[in-house]
Amino acid sequence: MSSLSNKPNAREAIVDTASRLFFTQGYHATGLSQIIKDSDSPKGSLYYYFPHGKEELALTCIHKTSEIVVRQLKQYVEKDVAVEQAVQDFILQMVRDAEESDYKGMVPFSFWVAVETSCISEELRKACQAVFKDWQDVILQRLLEEGTDAELAADKASVVVSLFEGALLQTLTCRSTGPLLAAARMIPGLLG
Repeated sequence: MSSLSNKPNAREAIVDTASRLFFTQGYHATGLSQIIKDSDSPKGSLYYYFPHGKEELALTCIHKTSEIVVRQLKQYVEKDVAVEQAVQDFILQMVRDAEESDYKGMVPFSFWVAVETSCISEELRKACQAVFKDWQDVILQRLLEEGTDAELAADKASVVVSLFEGALLQTLTCRSTGPLLAAARMIPGLLG
């Protein structure tokens, strides 16, 4: 029996550590040896779980991040409230998260993934594109259910994702919840 099987959570530790480091340091500044060290994983475990190396690990982190955001967004959008209230509530949760974390550990997806990694490889670019589409689709589906025209619903969903990603970037840069609060206030005008 290999030592890897003795540590059943090594893969998760590597993914969690890599995600944190990619988000805080950037893709290029994060080395595989640092990921192994910081995750307290056996030396060979990274290539055991991710035989194609850093890019494969980044893809896993991208997908995991997207799944988390989609799940959270769906929790709000699937409530029995109008879509604009659901999106406002989602953004206001970002405000609470930013305050509770003292603006640490929260990085807009677009900051490191879409900007930094999408130019590295076509596969990473397509993964980033899929993330934004998945997020937009959550909002799009709800808008369609509420009777919004398909083309208008797609435009609104795209703008909303751009709005909350940009507001989060400004919030973290300025260390102020003002941009997120302003975004939340604008949602009824965009979605109503």
